Amino acid sequence: QVQVVESGGGLVQPGGSLRLSCAASGSIFSINGMGWYRQAPRKQRELVAAFTSGGNTNYADSVKGRFTISRDNAKNTVYLQMNSLKYEDTAVYYCMVVARGGLGLGWSNYWGQGTQVTVSS
Repeated sequence: QVQVVESGGGLVQPGGSLRLSCAASGSIFSINGMGWYRQAPRKQRELVAAFTSGGNTNYADSVKGRFTISRDNAKNTVYLQMNSLKYEDTAVYYCMVVARGGLGLGWSNYWGQGTQVTVSS
């Protein structure tokens, strides 16, 4: 089993910053990708930022220039630095990890339980 745990959410004023962390642990042989998604009330879950299997990064257009994804491979951890936060960034942020438990086993997506980010004055 693979566990994914997010942290770092909270309440912040518009224009403020937050840093989210996500750590994957458990039966991990290798990780193929890690990323952040978010879901606002009455909206579908959407990609915020992610590392692809090739090591490239993808960002949603709405966060480009404001959010930065980074990772520590040794710790199976991914971070999301969020700057210049806006009201519309309010959502539950989820971490997703693509991992497998052994060589030759299939890849699976593992999700964390989410962390709330609220941007409000």
